Amino acid sequence: MLYNTFESDSELRPLIKAYWILEDVAHEHPEKQRIIPDGCMEMIFHIGDLYRQYVQDGNYILQPRCFVFGQITSPLDIEPTGVTNIFAVRFYPETFSAFSTMPVNDMENRAVSLNELFGEEGTKLQTEILNAGNTESRMKICESFLLSKLTRQETVDRVVSSGVELMLGVNGRLPIGELAQQMKINRRQLERKFTAAIGLSPKQLSKIIRLQATIKLLLSNRFASLSEIAHEGDYYDQAHFIKDFKEFTGMSPKKFYVDNLKMSAIFISDE
Repeated sequence: MLYNTFESDSELRPLIKAYWILEDVAHEHPEKQRIIPDGCMEMIFHIGDLYRQYVQDGNYILQPRCFVFGQITSPLDIEPTGVTNIFAVRFYPETFSAFSTMPVNDMENRAVSLNELFGEEGTKLQTEILNAGNTESRMKICESFLLSKLTRQETVDRVVSSGVELMLGVNGRLPIGELAQQMKINRRQLERKFTAAIGLSPKQLSKIIRLQATIKLLLSNRFASLSEIAHEGDYYDQAHFIKDFKEFTGMSPKKFYVDNLKMSAIFISDE
């Protein structure tokens, strides 16, 4: 499996966290991979074979060829159907709303096709990306398309950007009331702004950021027990840590560690 990330070197750098590619051969017995929330929306292009996306009762759907996946708020199981060749754009938590043609909170846990989002322009983008010969060309095509979608001078709500920055700075360990107080804004106003710009409430994003930081600790092998990790993550106690962990991963911290899920490790936030 080959995974690599690339930075934007254009004026979109404040809005694009990274481009990434994932390549792998077809496997006779493909494994389900669990993706967990990281607070970032992504634009995905399946240049290779499509992926199954599992839904309730073990059933599955095939993901669209090219789509934007909304905020993930529960564990997501996917599985390759053949050769993996993915090109993708990862946005910061608050930045995809600057390009979207629909409210981002309507995209929660959905793979929304480019055609549904952008009409004929989305279909054209899909064709150009699939026909491009290399990653550099695909990045240039994406940059040109996304720049054409920026119609507002104030592309991202500054209050939301500041709130996300504060959350990241303390790994999500900041009560929402205290966050609103620090930002000198009414809590309900803050919640409305977050939902509109990110598709998550401040509390949801805070829990996801803290989870991501805690998973890094879990995978670092630097702690002797779950109690130590819970304490380092500033959870009330081990039971609180396990409850939040299961909410977003669907499994206990111990099982997550033992399984050593490849895709989950790949998509742990770099923040």
